[in-house]
Amino acid sequence: MFGAWRRWRRRRVRERPFPAAWREHLVERVPLYQELDDAERAELEGHVQVLLAEKHFEGCDGLEITDEVRVTIAGHAALLLLHRDTDYFSRLQTVLVYPRGYHAHGEERLPDGTVVEGKRGRLGESWTGGVVVLSWADLLGGAQNPRDGQNVALHEFAHQLDQEDGQADGAPVLEGGRRAYAAWAHALAPEFERLQARVQKGRRTDLDAYGATNPAEFFAVVTEAFFERPEKLEKRHPELYAALAEFYVQDPAARRRARRGRE
Repeated sequence: MFGAWRRWRRRRVRERPFPAAWREHLVERVPLYQELDDAERAELEGHVQVLLAEKHFEGCDGLEITDEVRVTIAGHAALLLLHRDTDYFSRLQTVLVYPRGYHAHGEERLPDGTVVEGKRGRLGESWTGGVVVLSWADLLGGAQNPRDGQNVALHEFAHQLDQEDGQADGAPVLEGGRRAYAAWAHALAPEFERLQARVQKGRRTDLDAYGATNPAEFFAVVTEAFFERPEKLEKRHPELYAALAEFYVQDPAARRRARRGRE
C-alpha cells in the first residue's frame, strides 16, 4: 500500500535495538506507556524509531531539541498507531516545539459559536500542510496526569490523522468505504450535537467543551478522553467509545481494568 521499499525500510528501522536512555524517557514522560503490555511496548518503540527517522523536530523561542523532547513527543504520537496499518502521519513533515504556550494570529471559532480574530494564546496546532506545533511545558503538564483527559500531543496528532485526506472534518481515513463513514457519522455526529447544545446553554459537560467548536476538534478531544479517561467514556458514551475502539484497534478501558486486577 505504501510501497514495498518504504515498508522494508521502516521494518528495518523498527527492528533496531531501542536505546535504554530512550526507554527511560518513555517511562518518565509518557505514563500511558506503562499501561501497555510487553508486546505493545515493543510495537510502540518501533513506531517511535520510525517517527524519529522520518520527521524533523525544530525548537522555537530558544527551546533545544533533545532526545528527551523528541522521544516524548514521538511516544505520545505512537500511541495512536498501535495495531494499525499506518503510514506514520503521511502529511506530517515537521514538529515545531515552543518552550511554553505561544501566540499566533488568526481566526478562531469558540465552542459557543463566537468567531474571534487576532492574536491568541495557543498550546498547540496541527496544519494540513504538514506541521504540528506543541508547547513543551503544556505537553509535560498534561501527560503527567494521564487520567484528566487533557493531552496536547494526543490532541494534535489526532488532528494529523483527521487531516490525512487533506481535510480537517472529524472523519479520519477509514477502511470499508461509504458504510464505514456512515457508521462513523452515526456514532459521532449525535454526540457532537449534544455537546454543542450543552455548551451553548451553559451546562456542564463531561467532555471538554472545546470539542463543541467543530467536528475536527470534537474528534481530537474525544481521542484525548479515549486514551486518558477510557472507562468514563465507555460508561457514559458507549457508542462513541466503540467507534473509537474500532478505529484505534485498542480497548484502553479493558487494558486499565486488567492492569488494576494485576496490582
